[in-house]
Amino acid sequence: MNQSFDPEQFYKKACVFEGALILVAMALGWVADINPFTDLHFSESAIAIGLIGTVPLYLLFLAMEQIQVNSLTKIRTLLLDTLGPSLHRYHWTDLLVLAGIAGLSEELLFRGVIQPWIESAWGVNAGLIGSNLIFGLAHALTPMYGLLAMIVGIYLGLSMDITGDRNLLTPVIIHGFYDFLAFLALMRAYRARLN
Repeated sequence: MNQSFDPEQFYKKACVFEGALILVAMALGWVADINPFTDLHFSESAIAIGLIGTVPLYLLFLAMEQIQVNSLTKIRTLLLDTLGPSLHRYHWTDLLVLAGIAGLSEELLFRGVIQPWIESAWGVNAGLIGSNLIFGLAHALTPMYGLLAMIVGIYLGLSMDITGDRNLLTPVIIHGFYDFLAFLALMRAYRARLN
């Protein structure tokens, strides 16, 4: 099978790439005069809402696994072919760490800097839509994947303000925990394919 990246190096490179997004968020925040950590604060309710808020996304993930539509099948195949050979090599704790880094770094960048930056210029709705259009484009492995990522991004952006007190911890938890569950599902599916 032709790999787009080396499965042996996947974990280290993925952690470094995702971690580097924190530096990108800080640099972009410096340019925009926005501290990406301003709205990130510990709250038991943000953690609880984040964990509960993961459930609808994961149920959607499971439902889409069952839908036999060409664009969704293409996404499943792409993810299994590219991530499967790498994910199945790691322990679940490794996947939890990677998902946590991805959740934190991507939320700091997209919801901690880009969304408030656009909001400050064009308003809340433009910030929500604009930042998640960029989020979708950044995840556009396929056109459908980009569209789904944009919708998920809007969900994450809305979750930040669900209690009326903006807290970035809620989308960080949702994003990280969802990625972790999706990694586990992909790992299981790839292992089943090997048997």
